[in-house]
Amino acid sequence: MEPLRRSSSPCSSWRPSNPSTPPCEMPGPVGVEAVLEQLKIKAMKMGFEFNIMVVGQSGLGKSTMVNTLFKSKVWKSNPPGLEVPTPQTLQLRSVTHVIEEKGVKLKLTVTDTPGFGDQINNDKWWVLEEVEESNGVTQRSLANWDNSLSQGRTTQRMQRRGMGLPKHSTLLRGGSISRPSWDPILGYINEQYERYLQEEILITRQRHIPDTRVHCCVYFVPPTGHCLRPLDIEFLQRLCQTVNVVPVIARADSLTMEEREAFRRRIQQNLRTHCIEVYPQKCLDEDINDKILNSKLRDRIPFAVVGADREHLVNGRCVLGRKTKWGIIEVENMAHCEFPLLRDLLIRSHLQDLKDITHNVHYENYRIIRLNESHLLPRGPGWVNLAPASPGQLTSPRPFKVCRGAHDNSEDEF
Repeated sequence: MEPLRRSSSPCSSWRPSNPSTPPCEMPGPVGVEAVLEQLKIKAMKMGFEFNIMVVGQSGLGKSTMVNTLFKSKVWKSNPPGLEVPTPQTLQLRSVTHVIEEKGVKLKLTVTDTPGFGDQINNDKWWVLEEVEESNGVTQRSLANWDNSLSQGRTTQRMQRRGMGLPKHSTLLRGGSISRPSWDPILGYINEQYERYLQEEILITRQRHIPDTRVHCCVYFVPPTGHCLRPLDIEFLQRLCQTVNVVPVIARADSLTMEEREAFRRRIQQNLRTHCIEVYPQKCLDEDINDKILNSKLRDRIPFAVVGADREHLVNGRCVLGRKTKWGIIEVENMAHCEFPLLRDLLIRSHLQDLKDITHNVHYENYRIIRLNESHLLPRGPGWVNLAPASPGQLTSPRPFKVCRGAHDNSEDEF
């Protein structure tokens, strides 16, 4: 399609014979550049949404890191020296805040996963059960883990035989049921995709569909100094197919600079060996500028970070940091840790890209699979029959990926 050319003025059809006569002036600009200002005003009115999940075992500073990222008390940290009992089951909890800076409003939702990786046996997650006797038949009341995480209710009653369980579940001797420890996390992420899909396929839709989909998952790796644990590898292989994952080395101040760099190289080797694609994905770089920027970030991932939500006076200036016997670790000092790289990635340079990939890649994969499974029988234009997803479907891995470039072809036509 050829670009629309501006019509010539009446003066352009007549050229003076005398070369010394000045040419006729062309009319002023149309004002197309004002569209950017219109978009800015509209975006300022609506605000922005960003949903982030933090995953890692207890004691790695997840709550402190979130508070440091957004410079606010998003999560209440535990007082020093207070021992918190280890949770017996994995329970997800979310908190939502509205952060305003220079007139820009950001609706931030942070989801924490306390209990993940804290058990001795992290391969399985045990489901609590209650045994009831009714007419001589033993029934078990099982917590529906994907719904009970947010609503706290028991919804399934299953007999000893014929239980409808997700395909990763195992019925152990004695009637106990175990599931992989990552199932509640994957189930929560896919449940948000399902909610968005159910709103999207309605004939009469809301003008603005509430977006509760997880845009980024920050995965905290314990600073062991060795390599990724088998639990990390198994979980990351599944998690990267569902959401954007940014791994970080937690409490990096417990390692020396040499140990930190060696640990990073081992983790990068583990990711390559097991084909784990963390964010930013190499296949989704759109132009040469993205490739240059993202290649630098990929070389530093996982970021070695230190969290702190207290200010200290250093050389006459207040800085965020942790005070130790040897001095103060400045969080925003690149010579001490790589927290500025994580902050820039999540907020200042890639926030919108994280949301775009979530919508155009991860959610699109989920949407295609669900629509293919639903055996569509359209009754009319835009009509979709879609049955609710079962817990097994929410935790099943993705068999394929959709490249973001396939959804951007329409923009190239203009």
